[in-house]
Amino acid sequence: MAMIADERLNAFIDSLDAGNTPFLNEIESEAKKTNVPIIRSQVQSLIRLLLAMRKPKSILEVGCAIGFSALLMSEYAPEDCHITTIEKYEKRIPVARENFKRAKKEDRITLLEGDAADILKKLDGTYDLIFMDAAKGQYIHFLPDILRLMPEGGILLSDNVLQDGDIIESRFAVTRRDRTIHSRMREYLYELKHHPQLETAILPVGDGVTVSVRKN
Repeated sequence: MAMIADERLNAFIDSLDAGNTPFLNEIESEAKKTNVPIIRSQVQSLIRLLLAMRKPKSILEVGCAIGFSALLMSEYAPEDCHITTIEKYEKRIPVARENFKRAKKEDRITLLEGDAADILKKLDGTYDLIFMDAAKGQYIHFLPDILRLMPEGGILLSDNVLQDGDIIESRFAVTRRDRTIHSRMREYLYELKHHPQLETAILPVGDGVTVSVRKN
C-alpha cells in the first residue's frame, strides 16, 4: 500500500511530539497490544490544536472503540466540556466504560450503545466539535444528521479519509471488497468540499483527515 507521506518524514514529525499524559499512553499501549486501531499521533496533535482553538463545550464522537480518543479530547478540552460518543461493537463497549471509570471521567463522557445511523437521528441540540471515526463507508450516510447537529463555527473532523492512498486509485485498481467504501469516500470528500455551508480542508495527516467548519 502506498504511504501518504514519506515514512522518514512521519517518523521525524512524530519524534517532535511532546506526547500525552501517562494514563493516555497506558491506554494507547493497551490498544496496540490488543490490535485495537486508535488515532495516529499526528491526528492526536491536530485534535489537541483544534481543542485549544475552539474550546468546545460539547463534543460528539462517532466511533468510540475502547475510548482512547474520547479520553484524549476530555483531557485537553475545557473542564466543563461534555463528550457524547457512539459505539456499536459489543466487545469494545465494556472496555471503553472501564477506561472511562479508570480515568474518573464517567460524568464527562456519555457512551451511547448502538448503530450511529439510528442514534444520530435521535440526537438534538448542537456540538461544537464532531469527530467522525467510524466505518468509512458510512460517513456519507451520516452527513445529513451531522450537519443538523453542527452550529455556525462548529468543526467536523473526519479521520481515515484517504485509505492508505487508495483514494487516488481508479475504483478498478481497488480490491473488489473495498470498491463501495472507495466510491462512498470519494462522494463524501466531494460533498464536504462543495457543500455551501462548509469550508473544508483535506489534510494528508495520518491516514488522511478533513477539517470542516460550518459557515453561516
